This record gives sequence, C-alpha cells and structure tokens, in this order.
Amino acid sequence: MTDPSPRRPTKGERTRSRILDSAAELFSRSGFHAVSLRDIAAHAGLTHAGLLHHFPSKEALLIKVLGRRDRHDALLLFPPGHEPRADELLDDIVGVVSRNMRTPGLVGLYVKISGEAVNPEHPAHDYFVQRYQVLRDRLTWAFGQLFAQASPPLEHDPALAARQLLGLMDGLQTQWLLEPDAIDMQACVVAFLRQFGLTVHVSPKPFKLPAEGRGTAARPTDTDPSNEVAHDPSRPAAGES
Repeated sequence: MTDPSPRRPTKGERTRSRILDSAAELFSRSGFHAVSLRDIAAHAGLTHAGLLHHFPSKEALLIKVLGRRDRHDALLLFPPGHEPRADELLDDIVGVVSRNMRTPGLVGLYVKISGEAVNPEHPAHDYFVQRYQVLRDRLTWAFGQLFAQASPPLEHDPALAARQLLGLMDGLQTQWLLEPDAIDMQACVVAFLRQFGLTVHVSPKPFKLPAEGRGTAARPTDTDPSNEVAHDPSRPAAGES
C-alpha cells in the first residue's frame, strides 16, 4: 500500500509562509523595534491590509516567527514525559548545532531578538524566559542521568553543566556570526561534552523537520562507527554497562 501524496499547502498557507520568511529576515537584520508591519508587507509583496488579514499585530507575528524556529530544535519537540534517552538528547543537541551552521539567517534572528528581549517590556521576553527554563530542565535531567550511569558515577552538578552548555552554545553563535570561517560550533560543543567522558554521535545527515504541528522530528539514523566521537578510554561512556 503506497503512502498518500502529501497535501499541498493552500494559498493562505503559502502567503503566511512568505510573510514569516520576510519577517524573520527583517527582524534578524534590523531587530524587532526598527521594523514595521508595512516593511514586512512590502518585503513579502503584500499590502498592509493583506498582512493584517493573516497576523493581527507585529507582536503576534514575532512569536509565530520564533515558534517556527523552535521546530528546528529537537529539545523543544519532545513533550514532557516523552523525552528521548539522555544520550539521544545530547546527540540531538549536536545535530541542532550542525543545522544552525547551515542556517545563518535563523541564528542571526535568535541572537538579535534574544538580545533585545532582556528588556522585560519586550514582547518576546516571556517567550525566552520560558524557553531557557525548558532547555535547562531537560539538559539537567539528561546530564543527571548520564553522570549517574557512569562507572564510577561522575560527581558533577548536572544543573551547572546544563547552564554551561547553554551559555557555550549562545556565545558560540555570536562568535560564529562574526567569524563564520573561524568558528566550528559543532566541534566546540562536542569537545565540551567529551570533557565529561560522554560519547556523542555526529551524523552528517541534515536534521529533518516535521511538518508544522506534526509532533516530533525524525532523528538521524546514521550509526556508522566513523561518526562516533570517542570518549576517554580510561572509563566507559556514561550509559554503558
């Protein structure tokens, strides 16, 4: 039995996608406050009224742009209670970093808007506060599992490791935007994880995104041993028995 053909997007869906693309590009270039809805409408080839038919305000449009970016991040695709294994979560982190290196526009958007959102009055302030809370919680859980499974158990603070990894990833994004040819974000993140004796699988395959609103992303399936980053040979990787 053959799979049904994928549904083609409607005209309205194509228009909304074009609006989101334009908003993401302009926000990443100039920031939220410097861009007007009329600017976005003109960039998308629409009238101001035509844009308002799909998005009632610039704030609503910004949150939708940021939400669409989160579809790229595996950590935010797993609902509470349905997390992957701890080692899979770290593999997903490396996959997200690898994907980021192929999407400078999305990285620029995140860096620009997150910097503005430190102001409590910014419309994306609560979004970023919640986003970091979710990421810290899931990374703390993953590090806690892996540190406890190591032999002997690793006496590291999982919450501190989670904060360190998030800080590293955010700082690397800014450096990479400034000097993309000088910074290998994936190599830096892998090196950080290796300091704990953790094994990370690095897949060369691009990270697949789900259709919008369709649950979890497909995980890379390449298990070629050549893609495995070796851990410290003096002790087994966390999670090995």
